Amino acid sequence: MAGFVQIIQYKTSKFDDMQKLIDKFREQTAGRRTTTRGMVCRDRDNANTYMSIVEFPSYDDAMKNNDLPETAALAQEMQKLADGPPTFYNLDLERVIED
Repeated sequence: MAGFVQIIQYKTSKFDDMQKLIDKFREQTAGRRTTTRGMVCRDRDNANTYMSIVEFPSYDDAMKNNDLPETAALAQEMQKLADGPPTFYNLDLERVIED
């Protein structure tokens, strides 16, 4: 099965500002980004801890998205809003189970 998922775990006390930044990125990259789906989740057990889960058709598509100049700008601005460095998980999608 093809597919690639990236999970970005981060802490922030500026969640609303972070979401505005993500919305701006989506507007700027409309029609050019290679994502198929994205989710933002809050960790119930750890205050101000979030995970962005981004799905791509393939690793190559993820790298194309990574090469957009807006992606580098997004990462820089997210770092300014985060309470510490993010943790990245790069996952090859092996199986999808939907109910």
